Amino acid sequence: MNMLVTPTSPATPNGTTRPQVRIVIVGHVDHGKSTLVGRLLHETGSLPDGKLEMLKAVSARRGMPFEWSFLLDALQTERDQGITIDTTQIRFRTNSRDIVLIDAPGHAEFLRNMITGASQADGAVLIIDALEGVRDQTRRHGYLLHLLGVKQVAVVVNKMDRVNFSADRFKEISDEISAHLNGLGVTPTAVIPISARDGDGVAERTDRIGWYKGPTVVEALDRLEPARPLEALALRLPVQAIYKFDDRRIVAGRIESGSLIAGDEIVIMPAGKIAKIKSVESWPVTPVTGRQGAGRSVGITLDRELFIERGDIIAHASTAPRETRRLRARIFWLHDKPLAKGDQLLVRCGPKESRATVVAIEKAVDPGELSSSENKAIGRNHVGEIDISLSNPIATDPYTENPRTGRLVIEVSGRIAGGGLVLSVDAGQRAVPVDIVPVESALRADERSARYRHNGAVVWLTGLPASGKSTLAKALERRLFTNGGSPILLDGDTLRAGLNSDLGFSAADRSENIRRLAEVATHLARNGHIAIVAAVSPAREDRATARRIADTAFREIHVATPAEVCEERDPKGHYKKARAGALASFTGIGDDYEAPQAAELVIDTSTRTVTEATDEIEQMLKSSGVLFDEVVDLAANI
Repeated sequence: MNMLVTPTSPATPNGTTRPQVRIVIVGHVDHGKSTLVGRLLHETGSLPDGKLEMLKAVSARRGMPFEWSFLLDALQTERDQGITIDTTQIRFRTNSRDIVLIDAPGHAEFLRNMITGASQADGAVLIIDALEGVRDQTRRHGYLLHLLGVKQVAVVVNKMDRVNFSADRFKEISDEISAHLNGLGVTPTAVIPISARDGDGVAERTDRIGWYKGPTVVEALDRLEPARPLEALALRLPVQAIYKFDDRRIVAGRIESGSLIAGDEIVIMPAGKIAKIKSVESWPVTPVTGRQGAGRSVGITLDRELFIERGDIIAHASTAPRETRRLRARIFWLHDKPLAKGDQLLVRCGPKESRATVVAIEKAVDPGELSSSENKAIGRNHVGEIDISLSNPIATDPYTENPRTGRLVIEVSGRIAGGGLVLSVDAGQRAVPVDIVPVESALRADERSARYRHNGAVVWLTGLPASGKSTLAKALERRLFTNGGSPILLDGDTLRAGLNSDLGFSAADRSENIRRLAEVATHLARNGHIAIVAAVSPAREDRATARRIADTAFREIHVATPAEVCEERDPKGHYKKARAGALASFTGIGDDYEAPQAAELVIDTSTRTVTEATDEIEQMLKSSGVLFDEVVDLAANI
C-alpha cells in the first residue's frame, strides 16, 4: 500500500483528543479522485517537505506535465497505465478533525480494492465528472457505499472548468445523484462544485463558482461525524496467533472494539469456553497494567489451559457474540461467474474462515440501474442478500451491532469474489462454562430412520388463528404414528402454557417464542423425530429464523384459510374479544399476518376436508424425502 502520512494531531488546548474520521473517496475512473486528494494535501499544508518539488522534477525528467494525482500515483504501474490500482491512506487535518482519507480505485477491474477501502470508512466523498455526469459506475459506487453501511456521503462535482462553471449543469447532476442516493436511504451531506486541478471549491470559494453558497470540500469534511467510539462497543479480540514463551502461553491479537484488563472474565467463541485474563503482555515492557482499548495489539495469558485457534473471538462473557453456522449477508459480487443457490464458497470474517454453501438468494439488484431482479443468481457487479450455511461454526455480529466484526469477504479459487455486511446471525450456542460438555445421543440418525421409516423433520404449520393448524397437526400426528413413525406435536399455545410462559406478546417476545419453538423442534428432528409445530408465527422474519435454525429439515406449510372463514369459526372466542377491544395485539385483527412467499405447501382448509389436507401433507413429505415408501431400500444401506 502506497501511504503518505503526516503526524497524528495532538490533543486540543483543553486536553481533549481531536476526533478522527476515516473517509473513502470513490468515483468513476478518470473523474479526478487522485487529483482532488493531491490538491487537498497541498491546500491543508499536509505534504512532507520537498515532496511537491521532487515530483515536479520527476515529471520534468520524464517530459510529462505535472499532475496533482502524481502525489498519490507513486506505483510505477499506475504512472504507466494512468489508473489507480491500490488503496492509499492519507492523513491530514481540517479545523476540527483528523482526517484519514482512503483513495479507492474507480476502475471496474479494481472494485475488490475499493471494497477493502470503503469497508474501513466512517464517511465518503463521491466524485463525479461535470462533463460526463452520473455514470453506471457512479451509481454502483453509491450503492456499494450503502451496501457497506456508509451513511455520510459528500458529493463532489469535479472538472467544472470543462463546463464553463455552469450552474445549470451542476444543478442537473446534483438533482440526479441526490435522487439516487436518497433512494438508497442516504442523504448527501453536501453537493459541491469544484475544479480540483485549479483549486476552485476545494478550500475556498472562487469567483468562478460565486453562485454556489454551500461548503467547500475541506469544510464538508470538517462536518463529518466520527463513528461511535470503538471503545464503547463490546470487547472483540480476534485471535491472530498463539505463542509459547518461557512458561507462558500467549494469545495475541488486536483489540477491534471494547477494552480489557487483567482479571476480566472472558469467553472464547465459537467454542464458548470461559476463563479469566491472568495477565496482559506487551513489548518491550511486560506485563502491562491498566485497561487496554480498541486498536491496541496485545497478548494475554489465561488462568487455565484451553484449546484456542486463529480466528477465534475473545469477548467478555456477558456480551459475547453468538456461534453460528448460518447467517444472512448483503453482498456485492465481483466474480465473472454469477453467484447461484448451491454454490460453494470460502467465507472469511476477520481471520476466521469457513467453507460455505449458498442456501438462498434474495433481492438481486443491478446497482447501476437500481432495478430489482427476479433472477436466481447475482451477476458480476450486482448485489443481493444471501443466506449462507457454514461448514464450520464462526463467531460474528450483525453489522449494526459491531461494524468491526460485522463484515465478511467471499473468496473463490483463492481470489476475492465479493464482500459485504452481516445482516443477521442465527442464534447459536451461548457461552458455557469450561466444564460443561454437550453429550450426543447414543443412537445414530440412520438407526432411527430404519425404525421409523422417515428422516427427522420440522413440519411448521403457520396461518391465521382458527385457520385449522392445530386440527391438521393432530391429524398428521395420528397418521404418522399409525404408520409406525415418531411424530411429536408442538402446539404454540401449549408451549406458552409451560416452556414459554414467561413471554408476552411484544414483537421481541414473539420472536423469542418462535426461536424457542424452532430450537426444540430442531433438537427433536436431529434425533430422528418429526416435530409438528402449529403456531400462528405471523412475522416472516421470525419464520425465516426458524428455517435457518432447522436448516434442511424445515418444511413450511401455509394454512391459507381466508380471514373471514377463520373469524366465523372463532373456536376460542378470540376474534370476538379482539373486535370488542378486550384482546390487544391479536393477529388477524390488531396485528398483520405476513403470509409465506415460498412455503413448501399451501392448504386452504375451507375447500378441503381434514383427510384430504393430511393426504397432501403426507405426499409432500414423501416427495421431499422425509417419509420412505419402502423400508427395504433403507435397510439395505444400513
